[in-house]
Amino acid sequence: MTTDTSPGHATGFALCMNTMADPSGNWTHAQDAILSAEELDRARRTISAWPGYGQTPLLDLPGLAGEIGVASIRYKDEAGRFGLGSFKALGGAYAVARLLQREVETAKGHPVPMAEIIEGAHEDLVSKITVCCATDGNHGRSVAWGARAFGCDCVIFIHATVSAGRKRAIEAYGAEVRRCRGNYDDSVREAQETATSEGWFVVSDTSYPGYMEIPKDVMQGYEVMAAEAFDALDQPPTHVFLQTGVGGMAAAVAANAVRRWGAERPMIVLCDPDRSACWYDSLRAGAPTAVEGDLDTIMAGLACGEVSMLAWEILKTHADAVLALPDDTALAAMRRLSDPVAGDPAVVAGESAVAGLAGLTAAMQDVAVRTALGLGPAARVVLFGTEGDTDPALYAQIVGKTAAEVRAGGAR
Repeated sequence: MTTDTSPGHATGFALCMNTMADPSGNWTHAQDAILSAEELDRARRTISAWPGYGQTPLLDLPGLAGEIGVASIRYKDEAGRFGLGSFKALGGAYAVARLLQREVETAKGHPVPMAEIIEGAHEDLVSKITVCCATDGNHGRSVAWGARAFGCDCVIFIHATVSAGRKRAIEAYGAEVRRCRGNYDDSVREAQETATSEGWFVVSDTSYPGYMEIPKDVMQGYEVMAAEAFDALDQPPTHVFLQTGVGGMAAAVAANAVRRWGAERPMIVLCDPDRSACWYDSLRAGAPTAVEGDLDTIMAGLACGEVSMLAWEILKTHADAVLALPDDTALAAMRRLSDPVAGDPAVVAGESAVAGLAGLTAAMQDVAVRTALGLGPAARVVLFGTEGDTDPALYAQIVGKTAAEVRAGGAR
């Protein structure tokens, strides 16, 4: 494998170093307008007040680190987040709460404390609001959960290949679910068109021209996960491997790392599925570049053909490299976590949670890539396990055991 700088879409395992990356760790005023320390504090105060809040664990995986050949691997396990099974609970539901707060403030003509939104003090106004979004599964579940918790209506748009299990999981929170033709990006467009005609509010985790404000709240919620993880470290990591999708989560983690550590920030490595490698193509081209087609990948939550514009403004300078990964690397990573190395805990990780581990493993097995990324026995790596078994049937099919069986097995 060699660094790929040719035009066109990557297939199979490939690395692209980002020539626009800024290793100085400079955080600009323009980026602060997207994600800021002040807004992170607001998000943390709001989310930590929700019933059921608790910090998810940052697992230490010394056995796996030794097997792969790095000094340490810390894995932020989001499977238990608010009972929704993924980190998305931090973004969609928080953005719903902020939207409702702003709408009630507009109607009342004065500031309204977030506590009143959470407690349902303005049911007469909130109950008339409908939120909607497009989803591969987890974001829609978060928006639906937030809508039910705070008292507004919700319609979720899913594309053709979203599993029946994920559809049912969203419906369990009281949302209407509409299946669309085409891929994820087609469902994003249908959600926006319907919202415009019906007077609904889109709560999306991606941003595009004319739609920028609400995705900031989604990303700010995601940054709570990054802050929790990095607060638990006694020294900066040397590398952070991040799965991509539209890039909101990766941008939130990168933002926190850069603001926190500046020039001492870790190397940020993005990890795309090779069949929906929009970040690979975009960083290689030096501009947002869409991937066409059905975007068919087992990593369903990452099956996105267009990068988020807000995420681009952060990652174009604060992502150092991007890997394109075939599906078999993700399947292997799921199975490895479920069957732990001696001393490590058993980890239930869904197919969209493991691209970071898949990227690290593949990089360490390739001398050219390992060298380009500065990986070796001194590397301290942080990974974000962004979901558990959010499709339990599919998880059991891939791993060969249910999540309960994996957890009961424990460490060897």
